[in-house]
Amino acid sequence: MVLNKKMYTTDQVRNYRVDPGREFFSANHDEIKKGLTTDIYFIRALEVLNFLGLANTEVTAEIFSRRAGIFAGSQEVYNLLKDKKIKLWSIPEGESFQTKETVMRIQGAYNEFGVYETIILGILASSSAWATAARECVEVAQGKQIFCFGSRHIHPAVAPVMERAALIGGVDGASCVLGAKLMGQEPQGTIPHTVIIIIGDTVKAAEAYHKCFAPDIPRVILIDTFKDEAEESIRVADALGKDLLGVRLDTPSERGGVSPDLVKEVRARLDQAGHSKVKIFVSGGVTPERIALLSKEAVDAFGVGSYISDSSPIDMTLDIKEVKGKPIAKRGRIPGKIENKKLVQLI
Repeated sequence: MVLNKKMYTTDQVRNYRVDPGREFFSANHDEIKKGLTTDIYFIRALEVLNFLGLANTEVTAEIFSRRAGIFAGSQEVYNLLKDKKIKLWSIPEGESFQTKETVMRIQGAYNEFGVYETIILGILASSSAWATAARECVEVAQGKQIFCFGSRHIHPAVAPVMERAALIGGVDGASCVLGAKLMGQEPQGTIPHTVIIIIGDTVKAAEAYHKCFAPDIPRVILIDTFKDEAEESIRVADALGKDLLGVRLDTPSERGGVSPDLVKEVRARLDQAGHSKVKIFVSGGVTPERIALLSKEAVDAFGVGSYISDSSPIDMTLDIKEVKGKPIAKRGRIPGKIENKKLVQLI
């Protein structure tokens, strides 16, 4: 049974059956639009209001955040509600917001959007958190490039959402194919250690990489797989010459990670060998604190993974602030709309 798009009841939920042959457990677009990812109490709320003939009551709802951050997710909320008979205001994606600032307002009959509260808040909470973490990295990088490599740390169903949010937060590129494409960009990245391990030699892997791809694909080579990073940097630079854009340091924590002293040595030895134009790219356990530390050295770009993808959602709360145009609110909240000049009408 498929849930009706216009009417949600406890019986419909009870009778809904999941396909036993379902391969992936993430919700698809149609299931999200039908309300299958909402909390059951919103369906029960709508059923009670329908019973009393109040489901189409005109209300104004406002969403505010529990902490400051960078806003993202409004495009998905717009896509969810664009066919509903409502009015929608939102602050722009990429805009900063403060604790308890109104970031979105919805006005219309409750039955037009009420069942989507869980979905709307979830979209904004996660997307804004990822955008905020990305912005934190960008702000301490002192103009050096930041790339998001976080897709491997989260469920693939939301990886593109995360990397899109990171781009909204200000990173220069993203590795997830769909995430980058959603923002009109090409995905960024080279090859993993796996390829070098299978080939058995970093230089041979670098030469194969160079021969495989078009000139517009940057030649950035991992140099921490088998040998000393400084030694491998020079070997790769000698082999690729002027075609080598940079080397990537991804030294694991078991070997001490990428330290300022390691960056200094790699830079000095490359310069001494005549490869001063080769850039240094750092990834692996990168956080704002490490970016700030390593930015003092000759690092040209950073790849950030788990710091962005693991960021805790920014709690968002939706309150009914008007019923039939009359200010009202639960105890502890201020009745009526809270104006915010940053709000832009989307619908």
